[in-house]
Amino acid sequence: MSTVALAVTDGMLHFELSLAYEVFGADLTGVADPWYSVVVCGPGAVRVGRFRLEPDRGLDHLSRAHTVIVPGWADIDVDPPADLVDAVRAAHEAGARVASLCTGVFVLAAAGLLDGKRATTHWEHAQVLAARYPRVEVDPDVLYVDNGSVLTSAGKAAAMDLCLHLVRLDHGSSVANAVARRLVVPPHRDGGQAQFVTTPVPAPDNHPLAELFPWVIERLDRPLTVEGLARQARMSSRNLGRHFRSVTGTTPLQWLLNQRIRHAQELLETTDDSVDAIAAATGMGTATTLRRHFNRTVGVPPDTYRRTFRSRTRPGANDSGHRHQRPTG
Repeated sequence: MSTVALAVTDGMLHFELSLAYEVFGADLTGVADPWYSVVVCGPGAVRVGRFRLEPDRGLDHLSRAHTVIVPGWADIDVDPPADLVDAVRAAHEAGARVASLCTGVFVLAAAGLLDGKRATTHWEHAQVLAARYPRVEVDPDVLYVDNGSVLTSAGKAAAMDLCLHLVRLDHGSSVANAVARRLVVPPHRDGGQAQFVTTPVPAPDNHPLAELFPWVIERLDRPLTVEGLARQARMSSRNLGRHFRSVTGTTPLQWLLNQRIRHAQELLETTDDSVDAIAAATGMGTATTLRRHFNRTVGVPPDTYRRTFRSRTRPGANDSGHRHQRPTG
């Protein structure tokens, strides 16, 4: 069982901490078994927002975890606690995958884990991070950045995107989608091509597109147009566009492309189908078209994606070792 350690200190932001605990600490053995074992590590009793929290273990326990998550904390005007910085650095040196949520990135930067690497944080704090740690390449325009064994996220809800990304790396797209559905997260979040989290279909609801979404998913291998979707939804193309923007935050064609890419990801992970066959099954037409859109959306070619994720989705193939790595293309 993979151990996730949440590193806490006084002044930690409770939203990011609670979010990470909800993803990794909930009993989701019905979704993936084994699921994660979560431990909260700190220097002693700490204040998290208005709450007093008693950690399970000391900070020295971080070095025993497979994954260490550092939530954000409120007072970025002072240097992060030295004992926390040292413990996070030691955990990474011991082979742990280390991820920061929001302003937790300041801990990783202070530990030297981001020197020469790209990183992100809440846009309000990006300039401070860049000025304080000039060796870090700060990108305020993405939801998260994956450098393999070191990952960073932007603020608040972007922490969920990174947590789902970690689940996807460990358990594959179908499990990440199941977790996303359980948490009722938005169906798609724009954040640059670093997003490897597959776009889940919105849970059934009372919105006007609730019946259209599953209808489309069952027909991804067929030619689909905005006019055809509008007819199926019994509304004008203009109304369809307005509803899509309201429900998904994007256009009908962009949402459709996202679903085709999502399905291609699943097929690359779970089948031996050729890229040509997957292009046909996802409605992309040709392998050339699939490669172009896949590379632009996901950030790597389909073949590279398959090599990265395929072994993690085969039964019994999850890495039980201490390191969690992937190519950083």
